This record gives sequence, C-alpha cells and structure tokens, in this order.
Amino acid sequence: MANLGYAQLPVPGGGQSPTVPADLAAFAEAVDPHLKQHATDLADRTTKYADAPIHTLVVADDGTMWIKLSSSTDTWATVWEPPPVWDRTLTLAAGLQVGDTTIGLMIVDGGRKVELKGRIERVDAGKINDANAVNLGAVPEDCIPPALRTWAGTCSAAGTTTDTTGRLEVLGDNSSSAYGDPGDLLWWYQGTDGTDWIDISGYYWKI
Repeated sequence: MANLGYAQLPVPGGGQSPTVPADLAAFAEAVDPHLKQHATDLADRTTKYADAPIHTLVVADDGTMWIKLSSSTDTWATVWEPPPVWDRTLTLAAGLQVGDTTIGLMIVDGGRKVELKGRIERVDAGKINDANAVNLGAVPEDCIPPALRTWAGTCSAAGTTTDTTGRLEVLGDNSSSAYGDPGDLLWWYQGTDGTDWIDISGYYWKI
C-alpha cells in the first residue's frame, strides 16, 4: 500500500492485489477530512460536525465558511460570512417612537455579539426625563444576554442640558431590576431636564 500526496491517500501499489471493499473504505476515510462539508446553518454544523477532526471545512447554505481548530472540542474559525443585516428590531415601550435614525439590531460574530443602531424619542415630542431608569423597550428573545450588559449612549444636548451621554443597559436572563425584565433596554441619565432623543447605537456581548 502506497500513501500518496499531502493527504497521504492509501492506494494499492506494485504487485499488491487490492482488497476492494477494505481499500475503498480506507481511501474514503482518508479523503473525507479534506472534502468541503455542508451544513444548513450554525446549529446544523454543531449537530453534524462537533466531533469532526481538526481542519474540517464546512460551508453553510448562505455561504458562511468555517474551519475546525480542534479535534477534541467544537472550536471553529469563521473564514467568511455574508455581510450582516439589520434583521431585528426593538419593541418600543408605550409613549416612545423611532427618531430620525431607524432602529435596527443584528447578531454578529457567530452569535456572540449584538449590535444596535437608531434613535428613540417621545411620541409627544417631550423630554425623556426620569430620576431613575427609563424603560425604552425590549430586544428580541434571541438577543437577550445571560447577564447585565451596558454601554454609553449619546443623546440630544438641546435645551438646558450639557450632558450628551448616558448609560444604556440590557437586562440579562440573570438580572434582577425594579425597572424591567430580562431583555429590556434601560436608559440612565443625569443631565439637566432630560433629553429630546436617545441614540442607542453600540454593541454588547451575548455570551
């Protein structure tokens, strides 16, 4: 038996009489790790290839391509994925509406991070103002993190306030708050007299 090429493929050689079924099976097993494998999506990849050998290449229906980095764990690197789209949105709390920048959310980095964009304002054009947290609405269920996530959000400086930044936070599955439930987006602000709008642009880790 000769082992040929970089893949060391087993091929009967010389005067060796091939044992056809066994030799074909050995050849198929040697070739298989070098083939491009297929999955419907990330969940399907995990189901089918979690125990695949290192260097296994998998392509999803949308063109996303992963290469496996370990033979013992389900660890992958993303070689390519389609440009992300703002395919999720925020369910706004009563009395609030979308401002002059459309609200959008998307899950990126293989499901590890949620990015947000857009502005929120009151439907009556009044100031968003509260001594405590203002509940702006809720993110979709698949965007809820396991624990509290926070980032800085900008806001209007019109009127008497000179503070252009506040604290945004998404309550996680393990969060306990008097101002909302897991998945709710809260706004904390200490600027004078509130603000005309809040820009929620930023990101948080879902893992």
